[in-house]
Amino acid sequence: MDSLNYPYRYIDHAYGHYPLESFGYDDMLCEMVGSNESERVIRSWVHQNTIVLGIKDARLPHLKDGLEYLESLGYHYIVRNSGGLGVVLDDGVLNVSLIIPGGFEVSIDDGYEMMYDLIQSTLSKYKLPIDAKIIEQSYCPGDYDLSIHGKKFAGISQRRIKNAIAVQIYLCVSGSGSDRARLMREFYRRATDKSSQENYPNIDPTQMASLNELLGTELTAMDMMMELLITMKSNGSKLLNQPLSSHEIDRFEYYYDRVLKRNEKMIKKGVGE
Repeated sequence: MDSLNYPYRYIDHAYGHYPLESFGYDDMLCEMVGSNESERVIRSWVHQNTIVLGIKDARLPHLKDGLEYLESLGYHYIVRNSGGLGVVLDDGVLNVSLIIPGGFEVSIDDGYEMMYDLIQSTLSKYKLPIDAKIIEQSYCPGDYDLSIHGKKFAGISQRRIKNAIAVQIYLCVSGSGSDRARLMREFYRRATDKSSQENYPNIDPTQMASLNELLGTELTAMDMMMELLITMKSNGSKLLNQPLSSHEIDRFEYYYDRVLKRNEKMIKKGVGE
């Protein structure tokens, strides 16, 4: 994988951060990478009991009813600053961002293929085929859903800022994929009406699973992160441990404030306040 044969700065944000901070960090790091102020970056992040909604979800006709349901189960919710639909985050879901330089010369498919290749290589020892294709009855369906035997365990998205690309993946490592799917199915049942249901996924919980369920393993999210880092090193990556500079922290504050205000605006608009 030629795309990994570079120095990568590893930033471990697995615990201790708010979900919206993660999107602020990725935006800031895109600026740093795009302006050649930082090496390429791989960043890990894990968040507890959070539903990350897409912009389209904020337009649900009965969003307030859906959010009240999530709150009743102890879930927080945010609206991210990118497309796609809602996903479930908890301590069994590993999020990884690969942040690389690139403008129009790097196609959208190139970004997706880069992450797909990394996951395939990391899981190759299990000798099971990993497909990249839409699983239409999953939550947040997309062309680069990753699945084994038709059961989705991961989804990939991208964000492009300042001549850099953040390729983001959520990996359901442990826990029940079908339980997460049932949660999102009920959220959409409460938040839609007959006229809007066809615009949101008709979720079938049997089409989603965690890696542990599919592979018969007992991996944690951070076990999976270590496997990814080992794969990167074996493919030529030099991993760097470099703390954030004061300039980067200042730029993070700017991006985080922007993400925070946008999230508040989208939530208020969605619930009619």
